[in-house]
Amino acid sequence: MIDRNTSDHHIFAFDLAEHETRRRTEVLAALGDTWNPIEVMEAEAAAQRLLYSGLDAEQQATYDMLVAANVLPASGQA
Repeated sequence: MIDRNTSDHHIFAFDLAEHETRRRTEVLAALGDTWNPIEVMEAEAAAQRLLYSGLDAEQQATYDMLVAANVLPASGQA
């Protein structure tokens, strides 16, 4: 049996909150001052609308089925 009070055991602590704060700071610094999250979200929504536009009848039926099953968001909710 090993005595927990011996020098063989060392307490190691790592502050994950501090690490996460530093990581987020570095991510935002890497994105730079020109990053606009609203613009990015609007571009994603436009791409989603474009992706599902111009579907033929069979594709539209499949899309509607996937929306009804909550696999895909309804148009305008992406």
